Amino acid sequence: MKTLKDLVFLDIETVPQKQSFDELSESMQKLWIKKSVFLKNEDELSAEELYQQRAGIYAEFGKIVCISIGVFYTDKSKKLNFRVKSIYNHDEELLLQEFCEIMAEKFNSKKLRLCAHNGKEFDFPYICRRMILHNIKIPDYLDLAGKKPWEVKHIDTMELWKFGDRKSYSSLELLTTLFDIPTPKDDMDGSMVAHVYYKENDLEKIALYCNKDVAATAQVYLKFQNKDILNEDHIHFVS
Repeated sequence: MKTLKDLVFLDIETVPQKQSFDELSESMQKLWIKKSVFLKNEDELSAEELYQQRAGIYAEFGKIVCISIGVFYTDKSKKLNFRVKSIYNHDEELLLQEFCEIMAEKFNSKKLRLCAHNGKEFDFPYICRRMILHNIKIPDYLDLAGKKPWEVKHIDTMELWKFGDRKSYSSLELLTTLFDIPTPKDDMDGSMVAHVYYKENDLEKIALYCNKDVAATAQVYLKFQNKDILNEDHIHFVS
């Protein structure tokens, strides 16, 4: 547990701020059109179609609908377990406030370390940007301002797998397959989150998907530590 203490695994799920491009203000429509010109678009989709597919990826045009956090702990028999909890809400401001409250209540911010897959390029900066837009103070464990590189306590499993190779990108799904980590065969993937949110109105389904990604990231991290992965009965999703 020594290397796992004060380590929190995290994942977010995001969607476009509006269900369709037409619901954006005129100024935001113009800004999205400008941005879409520079996006990879092999299928030659319109700006409106690109918005539905890609807007959720960008903090300026998207919003967070779920944050899942997970931690390792030992049970009474000294066996390693993993617990995951999701925070989800249609109101992003309330979601982010609840996230901050839970983190402040449960963890020592000075010792806290965060771990996510591609977290340094996506999850961590996305959360910070959305907090700024809601006038929420960025917690110390997320705030990089004025910190030296060795003072930043962020771990990224994708970065660990790169081993310094900046050209490499490996998905969480690829790493779980390489490490033979069992993952549930769900009927959704990341590209379907916006559809599930706006068309099915099923935040709980999104939260479950997010929880499983956190558990998968934790399992991958164990492999990087040369530790055995956990059996499914030692991974707990809590409400």
